[in-house]
Amino acid sequence: MALTRKEVEHIAALVRLKLSDTELVEFQHQLSSILDHVRSLQELDTHGVEPTSGILSANAGLRPDEPSVGLTPARVLQNARHKNQDQFRVPPVFGARDE
Repeated sequence: MALTRKEVEHIAALVRLKLSDTELVEFQHQLSSILDHVRSLQELDTHGVEPTSGILSANAGLRPDEPSVGLTPARVLQNARHKNQDQFRVPPVFGARDE
């Protein structure tokens, strides 16, 4: 399905994108190609295929949730660029207040 330039301009306006003429032409081809691919997927016979909400079945083999020894503070902070005792040191989130 080939999109018109006007349709691409409308889509760009909906998502608040300002596109150059070159980008409009590029996106026109790309979006048209995507819609053609979706159309080909819609032609697949999915009769008899049960709908799914995910790729894993309800009885997927997950590891048991068992407690184990955690990391030591030294190991956790091993690659920290800045640290203070047993804590990560990060820049202040809020600027210092002048009082």
